[in-house]
Amino acid sequence: MIKVENIEIFNFIGAMRGLRNPMNSWAKNDTIEIMGHLESPLYSSNTNEPIIGPNDLQLAQRMLGGGAEESKFMRQIMICMDIDAPIFWWKEMDTYKVGTTANSCSTMHKLASSEIGAQNFSFDMEIADFPEEYQELISMIRVNSIHYCEQLRKAYNKTKDKRIWRALIEILPEGWNQRRTWTANYQVLRNIYFQRRFHKLDEWREFCKIIEELPYGKELICYKKEKKE
Repeated sequence: MIKVENIEIFNFIGAMRGLRNPMNSWAKNDTIEIMGHLESPLYSSNTNEPIIGPNDLQLAQRMLGGGAEESKFMRQIMICMDIDAPIFWWKEMDTYKVGTTANSCSTMHKLASSEIGAQNFSFDMEIADFPEEYQELISMIRVNSIHYCEQLRKAYNKTKDKRIWRALIEILPEGWNQRRTWTANYQVLRNIYFQRRFHKLDEWREFCKIIEELPYGKELICYKKEKKE
């Protein structure tokens, strides 16, 4: 399971202006922003719609063709979003440390504050989708994971014994969902897209589809110069 919402994007104008600094070609700059135009459950109401003109887009794609060292403007297009995803996905997302910041919901402080149930885990596959000989085992593991976590949570709230809290932290499954507010830039997203779009985890493929639908996602983040015959 992965859920992305409250996307905000900043500084298309500045990035496209800086794109022209090396050649002092600011007179050809034709990027604008329309205030408050983006309307989608994914986006924050603060996000404006960028409109990159043909002059800037042509230059931007030429720089992208030269690699990351030639397309520094991508690092100046900033993005922020809220992501709910399982710990096993976040462990891989944490590979992308340069140019990113994440502020997470605290497992240490808030794990015991509310009832633990199936909604807290990424148990996405139906039991019937597993091979028949393993269905009972997988069902038992899932039920027990929820049951034992909830029993330890109740015991800790009753006793405030930190040993019980430690036991709860230790047995928490990798499928536990965590929410983080994550900031990065378009260059980071470009790295993610080309490294993860065919990943065997559904969460990565879903995240890459969201990347494609960002403003100028296909034209910038996912852009790949076609090789001439």
